[in-house]
Amino acid sequence: MCGIHAAISADAGYHTLSPGLEQRLRNRGPDHLGAVKTQLQDASSLYLTLTSTVLSLRGDHVARQPLVDEDSGSVLCWNGEAWKLGGKPVEGNDGEAILSMLIAASSNSSGDRDSVLDALRSIEGPFAFIFLDKKAKRLYYGRDRLGRRSLLLKRGEEFLLSSIAEAPAVGWAEVEADGCYTIQLNETSSPKDLMPVRHDWDQIEALVSSIGVFNTSIPTAATTPLSSQSLSVEQLRDHLTESLQLRVLHVPMPPKAASSDARVAVLFSGGLDCTVLARLASDIIPAGQAIDLINVAFENPRIAAQNKTLSATELYELCPDRMTGRKSFAELLAVCPDRPWRFVTVNVPYEETSAHRAELIDLIYPHNTEMDLSIACALYFAARGKGMGQLASDLEAGPYDTTARVLLSGLGADELFGGYVRHATAYTRSGYTGLIDELKLDVSRLGKRNLGRDDRVMSHWSREVRFPYLDESLVKWAIELPAWEKCDFDNQGPDCDYDPEKRVLRLLAGKLGMRSVAAEKKRAIQFGARTAKMESGKVKGTTLLHP
Repeated sequence: MCGIHAAISADAGYHTLSPGLEQRLRNRGPDHLGAVKTQLQDASSLYLTLTSTVLSLRGDHVARQPLVDEDSGSVLCWNGEAWKLGGKPVEGNDGEAILSMLIAASSNSSGDRDSVLDALRSIEGPFAFIFLDKKAKRLYYGRDRLGRRSLLLKRGEEFLLSSIAEAPAVGWAEVEADGCYTIQLNETSSPKDLMPVRHDWDQIEALVSSIGVFNTSIPTAATTPLSSQSLSVEQLRDHLTESLQLRVLHVPMPPKAASSDARVAVLFSGGLDCTVLARLASDIIPAGQAIDLINVAFENPRIAAQNKTLSATELYELCPDRMTGRKSFAELLAVCPDRPWRFVTVNVPYEETSAHRAELIDLIYPHNTEMDLSIACALYFAARGKGMGQLASDLEAGPYDTTARVLLSGLGADELFGGYVRHATAYTRSGYTGLIDELKLDVSRLGKRNLGRDDRVMSHWSREVRFPYLDESLVKWAIELPAWEKCDFDNQGPDCDYDPEKRVLRLLAGKLGMRSVAAEKKRAIQFGARTAKMESGKVKGTTLLHP
């Protein structure tokens, strides 16, 4: 995880980061801060300031950014993880590998942008980037196909790109995750007149998120109920295992390793999606290494007013996600008894929630609704990872601040496998045709609705969130799979082991020995952690924070 920023100005004094924005970028990347200032002179003249901060998670050294090619003067600001380039795993530091690839593409093409675009299209993984091809006087920028990393744009006297907005957060917009953007810098001397050009990640219009063609097949006869022996269940396990291997192996020892050896933590509500990740991660992470399970609960004054006889501690323990979390923690202990699981309870008083409200509103910007805030609040305090930690061998919990710099999130499972109530509703109304339309819509708008916001909120604590369900190979397989091989709405009732929503994932959980987890109902994080409707039960999720 890194923080990246670029400013294009007509001022020879170059751009200076405000102290507040510099600190926010440092929060994302505490291991290094670097900046490159350069002038482009042709018929016109523009001044560029490129800034990067680094959270070092790849390779055997801190790759100081921005990355500069000394021969050409080209510069790369890289934020993300390139798991593969051209289908081949990346060895060592991925940012350095990408700069080499881009320089080679630029040199071979004599400034032709198509070769550079093809190189960028070969990257698999979550990322946002800014690349200055100095010889061609061209700037490239963008987010990956799913939009798993944040990048914002602001236009005015200067042309600005940034991982995070400057407070007060006004005038910024999210860069769409619909392609790569280029700007020809020698065509004007005014930042106001710069004209970005969008280039599709893929030219095939039928592709969803430029990854795969959604399977719109409708069954012509009664479908066979999904079972633990169904091919899709075993395929899901294989894809998740491969995805997790990329994301949990070779994570460097955290700086605060004296207090713990946990390198990976799971954002852990105890629900189906995150518990399956924890269970499979235990098969991959070296034996004896702790895995932290971070479970967050909030003091909700509205709920407290309805339960005046209960103490604050009792109210935290009665949060739906806390109860589910403890139950799933016990099941993980039973199926993986040799793994040192640490259950980290994060209890957030209302006073603390209120104290961080303004910061949260700035971090989620340009998202601006009560629902955005309530979801982000739960993720923000969970990612901080500060609470009470308890291993199974401990007699009681003690104060603990997770050492893990890598967080695993179950986001994406609902969208891919039909886990929301609206998916069941769509099937009830229009059968598989309605369900498929709803699933296709959800996958296509992940970057716009969720991922940029979540990245800005959680990276604030110098941690990187990784989404195993959103690995490109897994997503491609899932969207090309017939709908009834994922969620089994045709076959419901007492003769079926589990609910139809996400049944392929429920069957996998059962196959992994977690039958209780397999039966868990879907619960939105803002209700499970009780961040929603803190003051009034009448507040709507769509209400704007700043009308």
